[in-house]
Amino acid sequence: MRTVMLTSEGMDMQPCVATIGFFDGVHKGHQYLVSAVIEEAHQRDLQSMVITFDRHPREVLGSDFVPRMLSTYDEKLIMLSKTGVDTAVVLPFDREMASLTAYDFMRDVLRDRLNVKVLVIGYDNRFGSRGSDVFDDYVRYGRELGIDVISSQSLELSGVKVSSSVVRSLIQEGEIEMAHRCLGYPYTIVGTVVKGYHIGTGIGFPTANITVDDPRKLIPSPGVYAVWVRLSGSMERKQAMMNIGMRPTFDGRETTLEVHILHYSGNLYGEHLSVSFIKRLRQEHKFRSVAELTNQLHADAQQAEEVLGNQE
Repeated sequence: MRTVMLTSEGMDMQPCVATIGFFDGVHKGHQYLVSAVIEEAHQRDLQSMVITFDRHPREVLGSDFVPRMLSTYDEKLIMLSKTGVDTAVVLPFDREMASLTAYDFMRDVLRDRLNVKVLVIGYDNRFGSRGSDVFDDYVRYGRELGIDVISSQSLELSGVKVSSSVVRSLIQEGEIEMAHRCLGYPYTIVGTVVKGYHIGTGIGFPTANITVDDPRKLIPSPGVYAVWVRLSGSMERKQAMMNIGMRPTFDGRETTLEVHILHYSGNLYGEHLSVSFIKRLRQEHKFRSVAELTNQLHADAQQAEEVLGNQE
């Protein structure tokens, strides 16, 4: 896949079939849409293209908006490259671009600069400054501009239309397994191990306290999870369990992300970890004693090992 950042300079683009969107998470719905673009391009002997943005449009339109993202910019481009699309064009989204009407965008950007001959629109996609344009309007504009506009159907799993907002809701509710199905891969966060409170070490469950690299990355619902962990520079997966929460048994006052790697010993401070969520084991709650918590952690570790062992 060729990645192109659209600039003010002239660009020689091949005629193409394209789709446009933010593509947060590049979930199965996005993958389905891109596969439709690729198929249409093959049928018409054209190039295939995905058009996306360098930042969430609401970050520009609403100065106090902080998105909760399923994927970082780099992660998104890596996942788009796996779809088999020929080109990914990244548009620098600013107030000037936000001010374009749908017609102006289709004329100035899609037709004149990107040489789009066919535009495939996802079932829930809208663009243009007015916000009132619908699919029939895009079709009409396309006729005037020489762009065929066609629609793509939604992808449904278990009666749910797969979308980024649906996946975010699932993760925020701790429904990690359904989120996994919608994404097509385990939801993953990447972070650096920092010094913690050493409470886990004192009760036989040393944990790595993680600060997530991208503060905009969505954090799953509080609870205990079975997870896979990869250390920086290694492709080996390690079985682990992660607690997200405020450590209520110890009257914690801030949310922490703590991972305990099963059957592992070693200093992880400063390490870069990738944590992939597989199953939520339980909610976080306050135990009556440290002994009761310790017993539960042993049960959690056994359950995590069983869950992850079934995936090997």
